[in-house]
Amino acid sequence: MMILKTVLAGLLALSGMMTACAQGQSEKSEEPAAVRQWLDVDYAGDQLEGHKLDIYVPQDGVERHKVIVLIYGSAWFANNAKQAAYGAMGKPLVDSGFAVVSINHRASVEARFPAQINDVKAAIRFIRAKADDYGLDTSFVGITGFSSGGHLSSLAAMTNGVKQYTVGGTTMDIEGTVGNHLTQSSRVDALVDWFGPLDMSRMEGCTGYKGADSPEAVLLGGAPAERPDAVALMNPMTYVDDADPMALVIHGDADSVVPYCQSVFFSEVLKAKGRLADFITVPNGEHGPVTFNEDTFRRMCDFFLNESKK
Repeated sequence: MMILKTVLAGLLALSGMMTACAQGQSEKSEEPAAVRQWLDVDYAGDQLEGHKLDIYVPQDGVERHKVIVLIYGSAWFANNAKQAAYGAMGKPLVDSGFAVVSINHRASVEARFPAQINDVKAAIRFIRAKADDYGLDTSFVGITGFSSGGHLSSLAAMTNGVKQYTVGGTTMDIEGTVGNHLTQSSRVDALVDWFGPLDMSRMEGCTGYKGADSPEAVLLGGAPAERPDAVALMNPMTYVDDADPMALVIHGDADSVVPYCQSVFFSEVLKAKGRLADFITVPNGEHGPVTFNEDTFRRMCDFFLNESKK
């Protein structure tokens, strides 16, 4: 649980910077936008804690707002950290004119992978199905998350249109059948990944698998080294192609939880396919502290604003 405590400490460090994006858009000092909110919306229809989301929409006179989906980090151990994630990262995006949907997913201790990515995709399908109810413009759905939320955000973005996928002798249902809106699309249009674990075969010293007591082992239900095909199916890099959305990757070079090399690996693959907008290295950036700062927040918002206008 030390990883979860570290991530939550990063959330607290970030919470004092909540207006950085909006301020970056204007020379004027403005009050943050008023927000209409819907909390604990059940996106799967089963009342599970891990299947609830919160919706925050600016009250700025605009009829419909483009959407950013936000996913918390917890080493996949938590099934309810959506409000903490919004408190730390969501408000700047709302102040920039986006509706923010902060989602829960099932914890690794209650459901094994691919349940978590199935949940993310179900939440996105729900957003599209209920767009009229909440004033959402789903012509643009961006996605962002930090730590394990960065992993799930990246996986969602790189698996647009993927239903099932096979590596070696292992097939996984990536889309899943969670919820009541299976005819809706789960695609996303832009990604900002904050220091996500992205290649589970190189988490140990940037060269190998972590052991049977690692968070990714809990997620998989077994030692990663013994399940290489399943590990590949967890890795966003497995799915990258030139039709994927553009991505912004952010990582501190002093991260002691998720190795900095994880974002180096991901960025190299994205760049080769023409999908990398930028890779921001934060000098002395840790797993949240220092990496979360006014400049990185402004650049996240600017990226989403630019992508939403395409």
